[in-house]
Parts: sequence; C-alpha cells; structure tokens
Amino acid sequence: MAAYTAADVKNLRERTGAGMMDCKKALDETNGDLEAAVDALRAKGLAAAQKKSSRTAAEGLVGVAVEGTRGVAVEVNSETDFVAKNDQFQDFVRKTTQVALGQSADDVEALKSAAYPDGGTVGDKLTNNVATIGENQQVRRMKTVAVSQGVIVPYMHNAAAENLGKIGVLVALESEAPADALEALGKQLAMHIAAAFPQALDADGLDPEVIERERAIAREKAAESGKPENVQEKMVEGAIAKFAKENALLSQVFVMDNKTPIQQVVDQAGKEAGAKIVLKDYVRFQLGEGIEKEESDFAAEVAAAVAG
Repeated sequence: MAAYTAADVKNLRERTGAGMMDCKKALDETNGDLEAAVDALRAKGLAAAQKKSSRTAAEGLVGVAVEGTRGVAVEVNSETDFVAKNDQFQDFVRKTTQVALGQSADDVEALKSAAYPDGGTVGDKLTNNVATIGENQQVRRMKTVAVSQGVIVPYMHNAAAENLGKIGVLVALESEAPADALEALGKQLAMHIAAAFPQALDADGLDPEVIERERAIAREKAAESGKPENVQEKMVEGAIAKFAKENALLSQVFVMDNKTPIQQVVDQAGKEAGAKIVLKDYVRFQLGEGIEKEESDFAAEVAAAVAG
C-alpha cells in the first residue's frame, strides 16, 4: 500500500509545480517522504526537461507590455491550460514580456539569450520551469510596435491576470492628439481587432500565398459558373477584392456599428481630437493559433495515475 495520500500528491504538485505523474513517482521512490520527494524532483528536473521539449505545447499565455511609445506581445506555450494558471508560469511570462520590451528586434532566440531579472537568461529560466513544472514550454513568438509620438494601447481578451491571457492586442496610434482621446480610440480598435481577426493592416500587407490560395478557389468557382472567360476573370478579381476588404484591418467594417470602415473611424476620431491620427500598426496574438494540437484523454490519464 502506498505510504502517501492523494493530498500528499496535491501538496507536492503545489510546492514544485511538477506534473501529477512526476509527483506520484517521486513519492513512490521516497516512500512518501514529502521533503525527499521535493529534492528528488529538483534533482531529476533539468535532465528531464530535454525529454519534454518534443511534446506539443499549444496552451499557455500571451503577455503584453507597454512602456512609453513602445509595446510588445509575447506568446509562451505550455502543454496544458492547468500550467497557464500556475503562478510560477505566469510570473515567467510577465517578466519575459518585460525583457522583450528592451530587445532591438523581434528575435525569439535573442530574447532567450537576454538577461532574466532573477539571474541567468530567459532560456535558463525556461529550462528550469520545464524541469520543475513538468511540462514542455516554449517561447514561441514576439512582436514589437512603436510610434514616434502618440500611444500604444494594450488589450487582453479572456485575461488570466493583468496583461496575461489568451488573445493579446496592441494598437499603435501615431498622432499629436491628446492621450486620453487616443487611448479611448485605441481601446475600441483593440476590441475590434480581437473580434474581427484582421490578417494585415492593409491589402498590401496580406500574405501573397494566402491571396493566391483564395484566387485558385475563386477561379474554380468561376469556372463552374460556365460564363465566358472574360466574365470569369472579373468574378475572380471581384472575389479577391472582397477578400482583401474583409481581411485588411483598415477596410474592415467596425464591429461596434457594423457599417463604418476602420479607416473612417480613425479619420473621424482625428477630426474630433483636432489632430490627424494614423493607425500605424497592430498586433493580435491568439494563443496556440497555427499549432496542431494532439488529442488526449485527460480523464484516462488521471484514472491511470490513480490506479498506479
């Protein structure tokens, strides 16, 4: 019979942040000695971190940070949503995002080599977190926006904590207009961006590969119409124009009124504020977008752990 209880497993997990199975195994090996299990997990952790690095990490958190006229968004992934609620993990995402503010380029490898506030590098702290929390974690991406004058407005949808959540948005507004007017506009635009998922600031910024894919689909549909070739070509160009209008931020229809293009919203705000406003850039990071997630049966994993 095990020399420990489910409460001991829970206690060990809370103290170390390690995975449930790792905690159970450590208690098995130490005959239920909680302190020895803590030491065992720490001793084995760094060696185990490398093995965990190949596992899919599609959960986690997006962090945003702003300082003056510069802002950055960073996505850090974990394997489960449980870890995203872990104080240690949240602290890492928050501090790593602050470190990213000081980087000169959007380079994740350079970010991982940067000094971490608690000592060592961001990469060192990441490796230690993988060891102690017991899940693969990755600093996946970062993007910085800046203006020469104006504001950077942050917004977090589905926030897990301040400036941490599942959809992080930054809006860069270049203007001499009063900061309070820019902040109000930026908040509305950020909420639109979170909801409408633009793919680029304007039509010229849309991914050429995406446009070609849409063009191929439009050609196939036009061919099925049986109309003359010159008409089909107009149908294709019309479809591409519609796609660009719906997916470029400045031409999207504002979700707040469902009729005004974003460019007109910005122009009108500038008139009311008495100074031209330019929506210079934006960031929209949605947690795990583009990552293929592996299906898992968490209930079965828990049952197996309890059964031993």
